[in-house]
Amino acid sequence: MIMASSLRTVMLVAGLLVFGCASRPSSNVISEADRSEIQAALDASVNGWNEGSLTKHLSLYDPAVTAMTRDGPRPGVLAIEESFRKTYFLGDKPKQNLRMEHVALRSLSYDSALMTGRFILEGGELPEQSGWFTLVWVRTASGWKVVHDHTS
Repeated sequence: MIMASSLRTVMLVAGLLVFGCASRPSSNVISEADRSEIQAALDASVNGWNEGSLTKHLSLYDPAVTAMTRDGPRPGVLAIEESFRKTYFLGDKPKQNLRMEHVALRSLSYDSALMTGRFILEGGELPEQSGWFTLVWVRTASGWKVVHDHTS
């Protein structure tokens, strides 16, 4: 009787472990669906910039985002928008077009990912500007959003 009870307990614990581990994908692999959603958000952001819509460009950011600058962290979407408008826009149009290259994405956990890449601003009869970026993405109720942007 004791042996049957112990065996039942071991089987219950083993079953919970198996089903508990199977309920979520491995934390070090990002699913294709998540990868596609994040890439689509980045593409929409680039398109928004090139269309002259900072609202669309900034839609990939979580409201609590921080952007790292040479002067330190800049908190919030509004601070990022003000900086972009002042530096990179002339009225409602960007001074240069934006594109991304060398974009790489890796999972940090089931609900977070790290993206790196290079941005290029070109055109507008201005010298090309480029640099590297790191974006930290988190899964939110409204989809994947950037909570930290470090661009240099």
